[in-house]
Amino acid sequence: MEPVLNEQFLATIAQEMKTGLRQVAATALLLQQGGTVPFIARYRKEMTGSLDEVAITTIRDRMEQLEAPAARRTAIIQSLEERQLLTPKLQATLDAAKTLSTLEDIYQPFRPKRRTRAMIARERGLEPLADLLWKPEAGFNPAEAALAFVNPKQDVESADKALAGARDILAERISDDTAARTEIRALFASRGVLRSHVITGKEIEAAKYKDYFDWSEPITRAPSHRILAIRRGEAEGFLMMRLTPPAEDAVSLLKQRFVPGNGPAAAQVELACEDGYKRLLEPAIETEARLEAKQRADLEAIRVFAANLRELLLAPPLGRKHVLGVDPGFRTGCKIVCLDPQGKLVHHDVIFNEGSEKQRELARQTILALCVRFKIEAIAIGNGTAGRETEQFIRGLGLPDSITIVMVNESGASVYSASEAAREEFPDQDLTVRGSVSIGRRLMDPLAELVKLDPKVIGVGQYQHDVDQTLLKRSLDEVVGSCVNAVGVEVNTASRQLLSYVSGLNSQTAANVIAFRDEHGPFTTRRQLQKVPRLGPKAFEQAAGFLRIRDGKNPLDGSAVHPESYGVVETMAGDLGCSVADLMRDPALRTRIKLEAMSRNPWGSPPCRTSWANWPGPAATRASNSKRSPSPMASTRWKT
Repeated sequence: MEPVLNEQFLATIAQEMKTGLRQVAATALLLQQGGTVPFIARYRKEMTGSLDEVAITTIRDRMEQLEAPAARRTAIIQSLEERQLLTPKLQATLDAAKTLSTLEDIYQPFRPKRRTRAMIARERGLEPLADLLWKPEAGFNPAEAALAFVNPKQDVESADKALAGARDILAERISDDTAARTEIRALFASRGVLRSHVITGKEIEAAKYKDYFDWSEPITRAPSHRILAIRRGEAEGFLMMRLTPPAEDAVSLLKQRFVPGNGPAAAQVELACEDGYKRLLEPAIETEARLEAKQRADLEAIRVFAANLRELLLAPPLGRKHVLGVDPGFRTGCKIVCLDPQGKLVHHDVIFNEGSEKQRELARQTILALCVRFKIEAIAIGNGTAGRETEQFIRGLGLPDSITIVMVNESGASVYSASEAAREEFPDQDLTVRGSVSIGRRLMDPLAELVKLDPKVIGVGQYQHDVDQTLLKRSLDEVVGSCVNAVGVEVNTASRQLLSYVSGLNSQTAANVIAFRDEHGPFTTRRQLQKVPRLGPKAFEQAAGFLRIRDGKNPLDGSAVHPESYGVVETMAGDLGCSVADLMRDPALRTRIKLEAMSRNPWGSPPCRTSWANWPGPAATRASNSKRSPSPMASTRWKT
């Protein structure tokens, strides 16, 4: 049985995104039913109101964030019930809490603690004295009242020691107060100052962090890269980092809240406020503030990383050309490979263009001969060590203008050359040849080649080893998946790595697709995919629209039209008296399609915005989901 969507969460997300509640509900339901973001964005537009991938991802992430407090609330309530501390009032307070920090603040007084100074003071019978200080009566004298609590047998030898123990109890009360913690947390967020200084004696070793030897700035203005740099310096043992607001401001807030007037008891509570902040509240809230700053820095760094990765993956491919790939080098020479239009290795060699005059001449003759022999149409040169020198050398060879010379980002090529994927493809070649092949293929088809790498090694971001690795992997994998599905995949030529990023597939089902292809020959229809082991109906529904079969039996199999909508396109072609292939090929024919008539066909078409008022909601959608279909004339671009 499917879990019920939380209507309050849906309403919150709709308000935050300024989006219709029905759109959010439909999207959340599709995600709950196993729909992937690319599939929902492209093929369920009529249900989501044409929300894009960014909006759908936001809904998914916010649902997860809002569900986290619910899980924590359940654990807290269970803990309180086991210790018989849960009251109806406390239950109501917990139920009203909307954030994790609020829940933790409410739970703070009831949290199992190690033996604290306040506990010891209570064991010595000093809590009544603390109560008298907390709410003093008129004319109350703390010094005289404390004499009644002197008990050498309990290690309370004097009135001063009794007052000190009472202040320990008050300091813990102040620290555990939910409202006080909320105020101090807000102060850390608004007036917190990020400070760092070098650890004494480490000045020489920490030279690379010299900019942060004595650094100070408001946390609200600290950029993500600086936060991560200082944290790295601290982790390496070179820097000391603090993140606190002015202490006097924090203590002043506590005094305004807790100090009762100006009498002798007030002086004791003031001391408890100062102690409670410095000893208990400041360390606890600083830990939270540091974590929050780290999370903010991580999100920004990952956002930049993801944006750069998307730009690199979607770089225009050269296409199927005869390519010469060059991995530059000084001492060991340049490793060169020749690739056919399908990216297959047909020749490899080594040249020394930075050596003696004789070696340079031999290198020149080798390049010229290979360009003629293998009909080279483009040369891809890695941008690593000796890249510029190699580019200058090749450009000076007087090659025909028809040969394109391009510098290619070679980040991660060495990682690929030692990977399992490279060993499977080139078991008889050494690492240098594999790396050169990767460089050449990156020019031909950046996306198809770069998906073979862990996105982190491509080198398009800073501090990738310092940010949350789980979040980084998820974000970058989603970028790769988004790019792969946006372009589409030719199922008869795609590698296992490329197929594994297709919506609905994974590494195992991708391997099964290739094994089926190797055993039975190229796929001729998308429906054949249903015969692949472990590729069930749900996976087929998610993947089919993104898998292309060029020159297949059905021309729609080479387009972005989903099989569930083939009937719509066939009806369009029938109404126009043409074939489906003609309709796909001729833009003039498509302008003659009467959308008003199509809206009354048995498959339906995406509703207009005004029709959302009549949308039946999640329950009805669950039953009719498989009967709906997206706009049939989606993009027909495929990957070459």
